Amino acid sequence: MKRKKVLLVDDSTTALLMEQMILKNRSDVELILARDGQEAAEKTLAELPDLIVMDVVMPRMTGIEACRQIRLQDPTSHIPIILVTTRGEPENVENGYASGCNDYVTKPINGSELITKIEDFIGVEEERVQ
Repeated sequence: MKRKKVLLVDDSTTALLMEQMILKNRSDVELILARDGQEAAEKTLAELPDLIVMDVVMPRMTGIEACRQIRLQDPTSHIPIILVTTRGEPENVENGYASGCNDYVTKPINGSELITKIEDFIGVEEERVQ
């Protein structure tokens, strides 16, 4: 079975570690990390991940700006993007979807909710321990 590439993007080391821990038992997922929107846009083009989980508020380029840039490039325009942020106000959610994201999750992250959303986009199921 081909492993699915998931690009995790956050300027917070703590947030990246938490997302990695949520996904650590997934042998079907290969994690790629980026620290800001600019690096995310570059790695998206280079790696062509199956899914992007990206923070909104970051230096150099925000998640909203990166989302727009990713959508403008043919090779990456179809890649699902889940935006993750502490800003859950309606206008921020609207801005997220307007930038081209497929889903929007607020921090603190609910691990099972994030896993479910990831599975919905990349079609993998967590391995069950027998």
